[in-house]
Amino acid sequence: MANERTPISIITVCYNSASTLGDTIESVLSQTVPPFEYLLVDGLSTDGTLAIAESYREAFSKRGIAYRITSEKDAGIYDAMNKGIAMASGELIGIINSDDWYEPQALEIVDRCFRETGFDLFFADLRMVLPNGQSFVKRARNRRYATSRDWNHPTTFIKKDIYRQYSYRNETIHDDYDLILRLKRAGVHIEVVNQVLANFRMNGTSHERSVKKAWERCRIKYRIYRENGYAPVYFLECFGVELAKLIVG
Repeated sequence: MANERTPISIITVCYNSASTLGDTIESVLSQTVPPFEYLLVDGLSTDGTLAIAESYREAFSKRGIAYRITSEKDAGIYDAMNKGIAMASGELIGIINSDDWYEPQALEIVDRCFRETGFDLFFADLRMVLPNGQSFVKRARNRRYATSRDWNHPTTFIKKDIYRQYSYRNETIHDDYDLILRLKRAGVHIEVVNQVLANFRMNGTSHERSVKKAWERCRIKYRIYRENGYAPVYFLECFGVELAKLIVG
């Protein structure tokens, strides 16, 4: 493996994402180290999402990247992610949503780290982009204290073999973090790189600013902590994160 690139599958889940999908696709297409394959899992979009996706077939073919588009009804974002993971054939899997985009050297950095360490789970720093165009960097860390403030989904790469054992539960908005807590509990090999590998638009459900939504997210995340063996004091972590979202955005 030392002299060969790692086969990396990239998955994008989308639904009515015509306004942003082009940025996501372009970021995958322009990687300095191309992925092995790119899978677009669409939930029966009714805008121009599929037309935009189809328009890139030739570009991916020219770069030698397998490109697959599926469009069918799903049971939510994590169901769609699970479908993409089941279709993926690379050794590593990364998921970049249709609002977000990679930095050009993201896969090159992931590939190098995997060949050097053989990690099971990888994540890195993330640039958070506010609706007004301002941004800040959310730093990635792996420490004993578990907090979603240290972890960034768009920069996450997980071995296919790990995904065969663990999948998204498709139960709550925080199923992605639930998976991370389960992997930490299982003692998988985690590597973190403090470089910005992706960009995240802060306009999704997880950042919806209302007291009702914040309280709902707090309760869900706290339940996930408890189900994964964490102490009741983690309610303060959940409350603090949601309070910060209400204040900062």
